[in-house]
Amino acid sequence: MQPAVPDPPPMNGKLVIAPALSDAPIGVPARKNGAMSQPSTQGQVQHAQPSVGSIAAHRPHTLSAAVSDLDPDIDADLDAYDEDGQVGHDGQELPQGRFLDRERSWLAFNERVLELAEDPNTPLLERANFLAIFASNLDEFFMVRVAGLKRRIATGVATRSASGLQPREVLELIWNRSRELMARHAACYQEDVASGLADEGIHLVRWNELTEKEQSRLFTLFRQQIFPVLTPLAVDPAHPFPYISGLSLNLAVVVRNPVSGHTHFARVKVPPLLSRFLEASPQRYVPIEDVIAAPAHLAELFPGMEIQEHHMFRLTRNEDLEVEEDDAENLLQALEKELMRRRFGPPVRLEVEESIDRNVLDLLVRELKISEAEVYPLPGPLDLTGLFGIAALDRPELKYPKFIAGTHRDLAEVESASAPDIFAALRERDVLLHHPYDSFSTSVQAFLEQAAADPDVLAIKQTLYRTSGDSPIVDALIDAAESGKQVLVLVEIKARFDEQANIKWARKLEESGCHVVYGLVGLKTHCKLSLVVRQEGETLVRYSHVGTGNYHPKTARLYEDLGLLTAKQEVGADLSDLFNRLSGYSRRETYRRLLVAPKSLRDGLISRIEKEIQHHRAGRPAYVRIKVNSMVDEAVVDSLYRASQAGVPVDVWVRGICAVRPGVAGLSETIRVRSVLGRFLEHSRVFAFGNAGEPEVWIGSADMMHRNLDRRIEALVRVTDPAHRAALSRLLETGMSDTTASWHLGADGNWTRHALDPEGQPLRNVQEMLIDARRRRRGTAKP
Repeated sequence: MQPAVPDPPPMNGKLVIAPALSDAPIGVPARKNGAMSQPSTQGQVQHAQPSVGSIAAHRPHTLSAAVSDLDPDIDADLDAYDEDGQVGHDGQELPQGRFLDRERSWLAFNERVLELAEDPNTPLLERANFLAIFASNLDEFFMVRVAGLKRRIATGVATRSASGLQPREVLELIWNRSRELMARHAACYQEDVASGLADEGIHLVRWNELTEKEQSRLFTLFRQQIFPVLTPLAVDPAHPFPYISGLSLNLAVVVRNPVSGHTHFARVKVPPLLSRFLEASPQRYVPIEDVIAAPAHLAELFPGMEIQEHHMFRLTRNEDLEVEEDDAENLLQALEKELMRRRFGPPVRLEVEESIDRNVLDLLVRELKISEAEVYPLPGPLDLTGLFGIAALDRPELKYPKFIAGTHRDLAEVESASAPDIFAALRERDVLLHHPYDSFSTSVQAFLEQAAADPDVLAIKQTLYRTSGDSPIVDALIDAAESGKQVLVLVEIKARFDEQANIKWARKLEESGCHVVYGLVGLKTHCKLSLVVRQEGETLVRYSHVGTGNYHPKTARLYEDLGLLTAKQEVGADLSDLFNRLSGYSRRETYRRLLVAPKSLRDGLISRIEKEIQHHRAGRPAYVRIKVNSMVDEAVVDSLYRASQAGVPVDVWVRGICAVRPGVAGLSETIRVRSVLGRFLEHSRVFAFGNAGEPEVWIGSADMMHRNLDRRIEALVRVTDPAHRAALSRLLETGMSDTTASWHLGADGNWTRHALDPEGQPLRNVQEMLIDARRRRRGTAKP
């Protein structure tokens, strides 16, 4: 356990909070403790490509991003914030060192994912899934966050972080901490999960553990399906060192020419489109690289040569995109060009088998131009994102119990085979959706499909940040356009790692007659909005959906998200104004029931936090409760500190990174920070304020980060129905309760898992509670 942060001495009249010991660029002792789920892939074990992502997840088209959705967590957040001179509640300057380091906080988030894999109470295939999620998350962290930090150091633009660490200190912290976590990750697989799977009849074996019959069968498979797509690349004066693509598995082979006696180096790339684990016999799986590296198989690749040694390695590259929108005549073409350059980004991490020969490693380090600090020796097999395929095996007894969402009761009082009439339901009342507990397909998807088919609907306006490859949402919009409706679709083609897919869908939508726009120069459009305009008698009625998650039917079964369906005209008018801003030249900055970034969202939230201070001073009910993926915006964090100094209770439920130091005397004594991870990716954003006994609650797309509040179009909608406000308040209270399983953040930046009560009994799982509530409502609860 880390020692408590000592009370710092006053310096120049200021209180300076000393950094936690674990903020320093040294290794942190691993904490042995026992996020979300991956979709099932029936049949053959597939090679799942690494994800974005958190929770999330987390890429959406492979669904590994369903867990982390790292785009909201991992992007560069470089806006300057002058923490000096920020005044607290008492008029004194807020202390230095009050922000936790965001990189360390992100690594702590991924450690929480790892703890779920280490937890013996997690179903076994879900543990394998969490191991894959951890690996996928870390891949993107290096591709984006570490790569960006290295680039800024190299160009001399890096500055001291808000936590007080110099850029080089942050980089060393990342190297040391990630090395410890990767070692724990490998040990969890080797010593725990693999052996547990073997006890259940699922054997993950290496080549030398196969029977002679299994090896013979795989030799036939190698000759017929693997050998034809392999390309050995020699390295000699006539053959320069080959380009090594990011995240590819590679075989470094040393061969000897028996005639000349010379030794040579060659590289064999493991084909990424083949299955990562091959089934040698029923329920016995071997990594594909072991099959390629079998002595007889290497002899096929290098006939007449003596195979002296072979080693696996894997390289991570900078795969972030930089598109100069202001100078680009055509954003679509500029982005496509940049996508071609992405694969040639500089290296940021080299994973090697720990048994690698020193001479081979020296060659790789030299040719790849990577430092020793960026080399990660690990026990094989490398690249445990391949466990996504194992986790997808059809063994339901080794997974979380299956849950199928039902239709929201306000859309269909009694579920039947007929689709609910969404418009009729919304004329009666607003509908607050909570996915995945409420079905996305019979709510949001049905809303858009009904609008596309309804002859009285005149127009549909829609934002798309991410969607699936076989999207029924896109199909509905195309059907609407082809039937003569006015369809406006704002496609965010800069959605990280979904750029290529979104370009494809943008063109398909354009070809069908939709009006496709790409948002505003310099801003990503991240808000989740749908607007349907319908002719009803002599009037036009606007139906709206404002959500916290993407219009992605597949991840809607894995992400925890909220959405408001409403026929309230003030919301419809707000969405009309906002869409006009996105597609035209409107400069509207104020709305009726929306807070919209980059102009009004941060200021709107801070003003409400400040109002809670006034209510508390006057003795009126006051509190601040926030649920987000990330909480790192310094201006918002400072407003929470001021509220806490005034005595306002502040609860922060965060999935990923958090810069708040809770529980610091004189600064944040009334602030609590919790994190919940489980089978679903916690993804919703909720902002609730006591407001003198008339609670004010908002939901929407924005996380508390610079880039969300300054460089994105984000939208929050105010929830007005008293029952809906009460439901959201109960959700926040449950997530923050000491009787709910969660991680608690300490002032030193360490997270502590609370999964058992003092008697050793499991604490309540908020996700399972919500599942049980839906089952009881449908009469399918387990006894």
